[in-house]
Amino acid sequence: MPTPPRLIPLLQQFDFACKRLTDRMAGPVVDSGNGTDVEVGPMTDDEYLWEPVPDCWSIRRRSDGPGARATLLVGAGDWGRDSAANPHPVPPPFTTIAWRLGHLSEMLALRADHTNGSHALTRDEYRFHGDAAGAIAAFDSGATAWRAVLLGADDAALDTVGYSAYPYGSDPDNPFAEIVWWVNQELLHHGAEIALLRDLYRARRH
Repeated sequence: MPTPPRLIPLLQQFDFACKRLTDRMAGPVVDSGNGTDVEVGPMTDDEYLWEPVPDCWSIRRRSDGPGARATLLVGAGDWGRDSAANPHPVPPPFTTIAWRLGHLSEMLALRADHTNGSHALTRDEYRFHGDAAGAIAAFDSGATAWRAVLLGADDAALDTVGYSAYPYGSDPDNPFAEIVWWVNQELLHHGAEIALLRDLYRARRH
């Protein structure tokens, strides 16, 4: 099925943002933005879980319980993501690379499931990772699943309200084209945050 012309720039943006973020986390080089490759080392587990300020939200061992101002760890398995029932704490807690990357990966996987999958996957069933390599692989899996959704969308789908039934956003109330745009914005801004946190980790005082 041919990709609708209005979806092409959004798909290209998604692809570039995914590659740039993955390269920025895994190396060995990343596109600087002007076509020049910059060397970058793979993210370590210490960096992935680094808490640069007190009371961060992160991905934690379930046996350790939630962090400060969090009331639960969402997800399945041995690791969970700090969270709290609405309304969330104000001001919002600072979040680690692990939290931000887990949020992105969970969002992509669940949105894909609630569009072309079982329409049943919940946050409580999503498995987070306590190591950088596992988290990067989970991001790649989520991005691949969401890209398959985009490739299966025609013009009618882009205009369909509720084409994605993802229950943790405005998806049931908005045309799918708006959801595609929003996912890209989430990827772009959290990807930039992760890149900045990598820079801060490298420049920190020991």
